[in-house]
Amino acid sequence: MHTDVTGLRDFYQGPLGLVVRRVLSQKIRSLWPRPSGCTLIGYGFATPFLGSFRGEAQRLGALMPVVQGALVWPSADRNMAVLVQEDFLPLPDNSVDRMLLVHGLEFAERPALLLREIWRVLAAEGRIIVVVPNRTGVWARTDRTPFGQGRPYSSQQIDHILREAMLTPLRWESALYIPPVGGSLVLRSAPTLERLGRRLSRHIAGVIVVEAGKEMVAPIGIKSRSAARIRVEVPMPVPTQGRVRPDDEIPN
Repeated sequence: MHTDVTGLRDFYQGPLGLVVRRVLSQKIRSLWPRPSGCTLIGYGFATPFLGSFRGEAQRLGALMPVVQGALVWPSADRNMAVLVQEDFLPLPDNSVDRMLLVHGLEFAERPALLLREIWRVLAAEGRIIVVVPNRTGVWARTDRTPFGQGRPYSSQQIDHILREAMLTPLRWESALYIPPVGGSLVLRSAPTLERLGRRLSRHIAGVIVVEAGKEMVAPIGIKSRSAARIRVEVPMPVPTQGRVRPDDEIPN
């Protein structure tokens, strides 16, 4: 299974991909039922799920990372997709109300930097939905779909990396309890299998879906690793005359 943009497009145009698209769209819309009047941006390969927001969101766009490539989207209208670097999103600070990550975090070379860049562009009350392969699910164990590629996550891992980027998990969901095969019986039974799977265990789900909010202030007493500094005491020479000017002082 190719994870470039053409392989992802082809997957979602196939029978199994169409079912995945329907299942995940319902899950995403259950978290964001009314995003009217907001700026909604997708990152990764989120275009199969952005279409349902057209006509609702005030501004809509798709950021496609260079590791995957980019396609024109939508194909029959003004292009709203752009190729980007994961550590530099071409958006102003605090400009995005909603950010949807699908096939993005698991393929990121530096996921922590990507999430910090997303934190930068999110508005103060901004929200992000992250869809990632579940490490303990069946879909992460086969390479026949995009969810079997890249880096899968457990709930604990995604919780940790979000909090490190000052994004607080608010709601957790799971999806894709159907097996990752394209048989007609499985595809017809997808709604029933999804309902049954949710009653059993989230550990068997194919993907984890988490909504998180932007933190504006870091918790007191906790320093991020990037902000930590080592204090080095340097002996100061004793001046022979006069006082030491402020410019001569060694900063902490």
